[in-house]
Amino acid sequence: MEESQNIEWKESWRDEYIKWIGGFANASGGQLFIGINDKGVIVGLPDAKKLLEEIPNKVRDILGIIVDVDLKTSPQGDYIVISVDAYPYPISYKGQYHYRSGSTKQELKGAALDKFLLQKQGKRWDAVPVPHVSVKDLSLGAFDYFRNKAIKSNRLTEEILQESNETLLEKLHLTEGQYLKRAAILLFHPDPEKYVTGAFVKIGYFRTDDDLLFQDEIHGHLFEQVEKHSICC
Repeated sequence: MEESQNIEWKESWRDEYIKWIGGFANASGGQLFIGINDKGVIVGLPDAKKLLEEIPNKVRDILGIIVDVDLKTSPQGDYIVISVDAYPYPISYKGQYHYRSGSTKQELKGAALDKFLLQKQGKRWDAVPVPHVSVKDLSLGAFDYFRNKAIKSNRLTEEILQESNETLLEKLHLTEGQYLKRAAILLFHPDPEKYVTGAFVKIGYFRTDDDLLFQDEIHGHLFEQVEKHSICC
């Protein structure tokens, strides 16, 4: 048996290893072996019975989850196995989120943390609701463009396309309660970069890897970006 996505060995116990338990819970679950060195050799754990009682309580108090802690005996000495289930919701260690990736533990930050939290909530990045923007802020030209393309491609019926912009967005599942989703902003807002950083196309033409002959940026809603891109390229 080797260390892997679901297996971690520790020679002795430290309370900071609760982060590893949180990492397993946020990923696909796993087992933390205490009393086995990084070569996979059992070295024994003098305080195994004490830890058998302490660890479950500490994990419950800090992470808010329940883990199985089992005492194992061998000729080389006692060791314990902490079995962690994968949890469907994010598990926080004192405000931090850790994740088991391969045979390492990573603290999630920035974009990686945003993606992780959204996935645990069953949402995609483009389905996040955006406050302080309404249907009246969207581009009428973008709606006209969408309707014309949808009719020509027979993707939607004319009855649906004759609905109001508000109703159309609802039937396209681009709203959540009173909010528009990011996808609606990208598709129909005249300046989506106001709400989504980097929501534009950057084009470059290189003669060689380091010889840039031409570059340009295409801004606007996604329909506009696609249209301009097809014209210039």
